[in-house]
Amino acid sequence: MKPKVIIRYLLSTCLLIVLFPAIGLWIPRKWDDDSQASCQYRVCVAKFGYHSNIFVPVRNAIFDWRDYLTIDNANENARSDYHYLAFGWGERAWYINPPVQLGRKILYGLRALLLPNASVIRVQRYRNLPRHEEIKCVGVSQTNYLKLMQFIEQSFQRDACGKIIRVADKPQWNATFYEAQGTYSLLNNSNHWTARGLRIANLNTPLWAGHATAIMHLLESHCYP
Repeated sequence: MKPKVIIRYLLSTCLLIVLFPAIGLWIPRKWDDDSQASCQYRVCVAKFGYHSNIFVPVRNAIFDWRDYLTIDNANENARSDYHYLAFGWGERAWYINPPVQLGRKILYGLRALLLPNASVIRVQRYRNLPRHEEIKCVGVSQTNYLKLMQFIEQSFQRDACGKIIRVADKPQWNATFYEAQGTYSLLNNSNHWTARGLRIANLNTPLWAGHATAIMHLLESHCYP
């Protein structure tokens, strides 16, 4: 094969590798909206920079996260008045101790994207839904809400006794980190996890959910926070 042909083939291949995910960010997996008009069972998604989190109530008429998690801050003695939980799945080292220096950010970022890495679930406690972040809320059916709760619950890794494994507490963030199922990589990042949960709840997601912006673009918010 001639060198020019090889170079043309390599360039075309690289272009497709870059182009397909970029296009997939904006193509919905389905063209109909199955979200419910009722906001009785509400699911919210917030964009925090590159990442996305799923927000749900601590409890409602059909599900109570206090049966699975210790909701109170580890340093608090009395039960607090947290009303919402934000669930985020991410790369263990970056999520628990985000690098501050630019060099470390680049190094940690490349490692997180190019290698399969251990994952954690961050559970962040809120008294009210955040107003300073981009957030959209949609209503789902009771069945789909419970399916999403089961998906989140099954994302936690458990020990031999069936208990979820706490990794770290960050009181300054009102957050607790737990061992998670799965490994983090470019093809399986925090936004892919969010999108899988939303699809299980019968909500529309991008064909390739690599960035939080694409997930937010396709959500039709009708249950305002």
